[in-house]
Amino acid sequence: MGVEQHFLSEDERGFAGFFPEHAKLEQIATGLVWAEGPVWLNDIQELRFSDIPNNRMMTWSETNGVRVFRQPSQRANGHTLDRDGAMVSCEHGGRCVSRTGTDGAYEVLATHWQGKRLNSPNDVVVKSDGSIWFTDPPYGIISDYEGIRADREIDGNNVYRIDPDTRAVELVADDFDRPNGLAFSPDESVLYIADSGRAGGFGFGFDDTRPHHVRALDVVDGRKLGKSRVVAVIDIVPDGLRVDTEGLLWISAADGVHCYTPAGERLGRVLVPEVVANLTFGGPSKSRLFITATSSVYAVETRRQGVQAP
Repeated sequence: MGVEQHFLSEDERGFAGFFPEHAKLEQIATGLVWAEGPVWLNDIQELRFSDIPNNRMMTWSETNGVRVFRQPSQRANGHTLDRDGAMVSCEHGGRCVSRTGTDGAYEVLATHWQGKRLNSPNDVVVKSDGSIWFTDPPYGIISDYEGIRADREIDGNNVYRIDPDTRAVELVADDFDRPNGLAFSPDESVLYIADSGRAGGFGFGFDDTRPHHVRALDVVDGRKLGKSRVVAVIDIVPDGLRVDTEGLLWISAADGVHCYTPAGERLGRVLVPEVVANLTFGGPSKSRLFITATSSVYAVETRRQGVQAP
């Protein structure tokens, strides 16, 4: 291992080969309160991410550095892109899923399921057919730190799908404690979903009897979820996750980013000096790993490539 790769854990199994010889973990932004939800906009070579308690969305590029993209942001959390390059966002404060077009036009896509207000949409992915899949734990309504404290209307923390034609909100999973980050396998036959139930929320401590793992669920007929298995158990809690083009899972955790095979073997860890919330691949070749971690955003070059489209 080269001296520049001190950020890698000591238990990797060929994991160092996933990074260029002189790769190093760089802090590219700081001064945040709780950085979350990074998404890479390839057309304009720009990273956007949330600073949830500060109620703002930030943007970073090599050319312009860090700037405020939107404030207030309705305490937005996770983001992704649809196939038109528009940004789809989960808003804790608005308790909704929204869309911001490449021209800046903003619209709300979903606020309710069966007439009941969503809890606080957390993270989101868009399938190649245009359907939008999102998780809905209560983190934005259990305190005013990440959202606006409120009573829940839905008795559960579920995963939903927004139909691309009708925009109907459909329940796809109701057996999670606190569903969090999610990502499709490269062929979209599997949906990986993190369950961060062990973390009761800020100030609520940890409950070791509750889930802290990532599950792999078979996608049935392109619109439903079937058989499920646990693919990774994370020491504290998993949060956001991404998949690379060869199907490896990159999962955020308290100490950094853990890399797993689809079979459940941990290959190694990227150690980060702050508690990690989320991650995404970006850069010109979608091979740079961007990591949101508490007050900062970090980046490291890899030899892998994320599957995000476009």
